[in-house]
Parts: sequence; C-alpha cells; structure tokens
Amino acid sequence: MAELWDRYGPVDLEAAVYDDEFERIVVSVVNQSVSTASANAVRERLWDVLDGEVTPDSIRAADDEAMREAGLSAGKVEYLHHIADAFDERDYSRDGLADHDDEAVVDLLTEIRGVGAWTARMYLLFALGREDVLPLGDLAVRRAIEDLYDAESRAEMRDVGAAWTPYRSYATVLLWRWYEDDDSAPLS
Repeated sequence: MAELWDRYGPVDLEAAVYDDEFERIVVSVVNQSVSTASANAVRERLWDVLDGEVTPDSIRAADDEAMREAGLSAGKVEYLHHIADAFDERDYSRDGLADHDDEAVVDLLTEIRGVGAWTARMYLLFALGREDVLPLGDLAVRRAIEDLYDAESRAEMRDVGAAWTPYRSYATVLLWRWYEDDDSAPLS
C-alpha cells in the first residue's frame, strides 16, 4: 500500500465527497454495472434531461422515456423514482446518518428498491465521507487486489484489506487509481 501511496497519493476524501447526497446516490445508480466511460456519458445526458438540477422533484418530473433515451434502463429509471421517494420520506444526509455505523447505513439504504450493497458503499464513501470502506462488490477493487496482492477469494481480499483498517477508503481510492492507470505496473 505504501508503494501505491507513493505512486497515486495523496488521497483527499473530503475533496471526493459530494455536497449533495441525493445527487451522489443518483451517480451511483447510473454507475451500476457499466464502464466508467459509459457511466460518464449517461450521466451527462441525464443531467441535461434534468436541466442540471438533480433532486427528488426533478427525477419525478422528468419524462421516463427521456431518461431512458439518456441511457438509463427502465429498471434504473424505476429505481431513481423509489430513491426519490425514500429521500423525501427519510433523512439520509450526513447529519441524519451521523449516529449510524457503516453497516447500519448499508442496511437502511438497501431497504430502498434499486440500492444494493455496492451503491450503499459508494454512498458511504462519496456522500458521507466515511474513512473505512472497502467495497469488495466493486470489480475494479477486486481486480486490483487480485493483481497486486494475489488474493483470489473475497475472504482473502477481506484479509488483505484488514491491514488497512480503519482507513480502507483511502486504500480503495488508491486501488481504483492503480486499476484505471493505463501504465499501471505490478508492485515491486
């Protein structure tokens, strides 16, 4: 990890945290199961559909067909409606979840149709700024750990990640940076 820090650090979680928690969860839904490039393109088109205003009201007011034409599946459009309703019904903000530990937040968020463990962990990282998140549901994180630490199973990956506690979020960002680096090389 020290070598990854030397290559790709420093990591500033505060800079990565979105000011708007709802917008962040929408970003996570857009990013689900697609490449980074595809997600960026869909997100740009969706923001255009929403006139740059990503709120529960703007999601409900947007034409579903226009959101599908922006690149969202019908399922993701439905999920965004469920999430919009949930965010109106409950306080999922940093302040509203401050007294909840990470697993409690994951449990609360995954009660919302369309929010799985991966999305909830992205929320922990990028909306709540939690420092000890290792999202093993993320393909890039798993591939980086496989390649760099020769860990194949999730149990082995959890063991590798245990050494980074309580700062696994920083390690996660470094793993992403290594994975996305076209010139990434094995650690020495």
